[in-house]
Amino acid sequence: MDSGKLLGEYLQARRKLVTPDEIGLKHSGRRRTPGLRREEMAYLAGVSTDYYSRLEQGRERNPSDQVLSALARALDLDSESAQHLYALAHPRTRRGTPASRVERVSPMLMRLLRGWNHTPALVLGRWMDVLATNQIAEALYDGLAHNDNLIRMVFLNPESRDFYVDWEKVAYHKAAHLRAAAGTDPDDPFLPELVEELSEESDEFRRLWARHDVHFKKHESKGFHHRDVGRLTLVCESFTVNSAPGQQLLIFQAEPGSLTEKGLAMLGSIGSLDVSMSDSLVPSPARAPMVPVTAPATMPAKAPVAARRSTGRESVDPETKEMNARHAMWQKAW
Repeated sequence: MDSGKLLGEYLQARRKLVTPDEIGLKHSGRRRTPGLRREEMAYLAGVSTDYYSRLEQGRERNPSDQVLSALARALDLDSESAQHLYALAHPRTRRGTPASRVERVSPMLMRLLRGWNHTPALVLGRWMDVLATNQIAEALYDGLAHNDNLIRMVFLNPESRDFYVDWEKVAYHKAAHLRAAAGTDPDDPFLPELVEELSEESDEFRRLWARHDVHFKKHESKGFHHRDVGRLTLVCESFTVNSAPGQQLLIFQAEPGSLTEKGLAMLGSIGSLDVSMSDSLVPSPARAPMVPVTAPATMPAKAPVAARRSTGRESVDPETKEMNARHAMWQKAW
């Protein structure tokens, strides 16, 4: 992605979202396009129309901080959007081009995730690939197509509209977060592939991407509707993994004593049940190894619970029936 082009596209997109009334400009006749005209933006920012036009066309690549500050004021940008503007104007230098999309999760971080039995937690890569999960987080997203990448799951899986209580808000934040990532690392060789795929297959993503809104992960509440335990309202906290640039640790918590806390406990029980059943259906000599401490960024989508239960069902039918009965008991109690 060309940094000068990205800056020009951002200015143009944000200019079209500002109406003359919002900044106190008098009505000046019918407009062929929404938002401000270039000459109006140049006037508000205190630069010439020719200079501002060069900025939008990507021909002016070194605007001063004074000019950037004036543009941010003229566009009425919030702190996140202004930060994105500066990042586009002064992109950081990439230290090396990665050979592949594979990202590794440290063994210590993997052990930390496995130690949390009642709190869903996962590690995301820079492209929102799910690099690692603990057992309860896997149960939360289990059975959803594209659950190996959260932004692909939101825009390419129709079931996500039921899974997320406020799908529109989640979709907006996911697109805006990806846009922010594009600004901090415009030379990323893999990001254009993801954007192209999403743009081709999702009209909603294409519309949101064209707005050039930015959003950085932070403390926020999210509502989920899980097919087994019902409605869950979880507070999401995001932490940067300093030892692996681009990776983030996401933790979901429930309010103590809430129905969601009880739902998470049931979800953890269901996850344990699935693991027990999976183990019981595999002969001991061929038992699958523990999850590795490192995981590739692009992992195959996890098989639905029903698919995992079907393997070898006939040979252990009595035990499987007992497990299903316990599952049904938990659902009835809920």
